[in-house]
Amino acid sequence: SRIVAYDFETELMMGTRNSRPPELCWPQSCINGVEDKLSVDPDYAWSILNVRQTVTSVEPVAHTTPKPEGHTRFVCLSDTHSKTSQLSVPPGDVLLHAGDFSNVGLPGDIEKFNAFLGSLPHPYKVVIAGNHDLTFDLDSYPDTYKRFGHPDKYDCHKVKSMLTNCIYLEDEETSVLGFKIYGSPWQPVFCDWAFNLERGEQLREKWRKIPDKVDILMTHGPAIGHGDQTSYGARRTGCVDLLHTIQTRVKPKYHVFGHIHEGYGVTTDGVTTYINASTCTLQYRPTNLPIIFDLPNCDSSTD
Repeated sequence: SRIVAYDFETELMMGTRNSRPPELCWPQSCINGVEDKLSVDPDYAWSILNVRQTVTSVEPVAHTTPKPEGHTRFVCLSDTHSKTSQLSVPPGDVLLHAGDFSNVGLPGDIEKFNAFLGSLPHPYKVVIAGNHDLTFDLDSYPDTYKRFGHPDKYDCHKVKSMLTNCIYLEDEETSVLGFKIYGSPWQPVFCDWAFNLERGEQLREKWRKIPDKVDILMTHGPAIGHGDQTSYGARRTGCVDLLHTIQTRVKPKYHVFGHIHEGYGVTTDGVTTYINASTCTLQYRPTNLPIIFDLPNCDSSTD
């Protein structure tokens, strides 16, 4: 269906800006895709988009809240950075981890993380990698292993095979209890770590792989405007093209991510709820609580 642009100036005067659906929150020039000048500069992009976008903070569900009858409980983690021994994880049906489960992807850290997953009672665990999980990015690892202090060049396939206690997704979809979950580790270039791509077409190519009608989208990095603001000059780091993909095509119920530790928390645009589930703070202390949410059971929950 064709997307049309609203008259934003009229909306602002009438006080009706927050009533429009998210897919109509884009300038006319972005109807068929994001302009490159917006894609490559998130601070400039947000200066254009923020007046159009709805970003509402949401109070996370308390861990003591009983799960409603007929619902599935999801428990979200991210950026645990090999500090799982200090975590208290609430019970639930599905555990979601949005990457950076290690510091630099050493095999010993992956083994410990897998043991941690195996110790949890959640029947299903879905995991993606992040920029710190160096050994999971086969393409960049030959360039990163020495720079980040690996004593040897490890076999990436063997390291990845150590994750036996979860469903690992890398640009893939899975169905859990009838819910469609898609996971992708990519994020805009950040100090040449793992799964880094240039803003613009390189990332758009990855986001095009996300299927329509996904219930839960997992990426390591945030979309612009939601849990993406750093403490360094309040800069925006989120991906403009990812937000465009979410709002104009995929429209998931939830987007779970991490990467920006200080962006921890929950926001919504009125259609999608965005969860920055970073467990570690900016100082790498694992003090941010896991974030939970509940969805009504799917009719097809026969996995």
